[in-house]
Amino acid sequence: MDLGLAGKRALITGASSGLGFATAQSLAAEGAEVTINSRSKDRLEAAASRIEKAVGRKPRILPGDLANADDVSQILAAVEGSDGLGRVDIFVLNNGGPPAGMFDKQPTQNWDAGYQLILRAAVEMTRGLLDGMVSRRWGRLVYITSVAALQPIDDLILSNSFRAGVHGFCKTVSNTYARYGITANCVCPGYTMTERLTELAEKRATSTGATIDAQLALFAQAVPAGRLGKPDELASLITFLASDRAAFITGTSIPVDGGTNRALL
Repeated sequence: MDLGLAGKRALITGASSGLGFATAQSLAAEGAEVTINSRSKDRLEAAASRIEKAVGRKPRILPGDLANADDVSQILAAVEGSDGLGRVDIFVLNNGGPPAGMFDKQPTQNWDAGYQLILRAAVEMTRGLLDGMVSRRWGRLVYITSVAALQPIDDLILSNSFRAGVHGFCKTVSNTYARYGITANCVCPGYTMTERLTELAEKRATSTGATIDAQLALFAQAVPAGRLGKPDELASLITFLASDRAAFITGTSIPVDGGTNRALL
């Protein structure tokens, strides 16, 4: 199936590993011109080399911290610069999760940091890219959130709260910009084998006295499919949503979780 992504220009944040990396590699394999972002230049360079080895196309790199407003401004300026993408047709927002913990363990500064990292980054990056998409009458916005935004997890209150806000933001953008040929969707990974999941398993293992492997096994047991997800499974969905074939899909929140979310809607 030709997804028509050859020559499209994509920016993927949080792409030095995990879900962002898998998404960047999948889009590059379809012929998109990819730029990857994360905080570490060294990790980005390593990721770009791995993608080039796998698919024969080397992404540009664009270091910057989405939790830092100045960095966000610099990222957007670099995108518009003569040595940058020049335009962004496809924007995939991926960012790390805020600290896990119950409500009474989350001080005010964690709430402030969570807002900056998750919700504010989504708003400001979108604000910086939408005008170009409107002028070209084509654009794809994909926000990687979490199944916890659909079915909250008790010790992920920061993620539950701010990622749910991203869903409200995305839905509103989808409604008001669809007439310009722009789609906006959220994808909601469940328990997927990434560094973030390993960190969560380590935190829970420390509090319970279990091993990390035992905790990962418990995560898998909670999934009706009986296993953890793979990053490239989410990446395949995002790649489809970025294509012309998904032009009538907008304003959705799609779980990719092996059936973990038990809600009807």
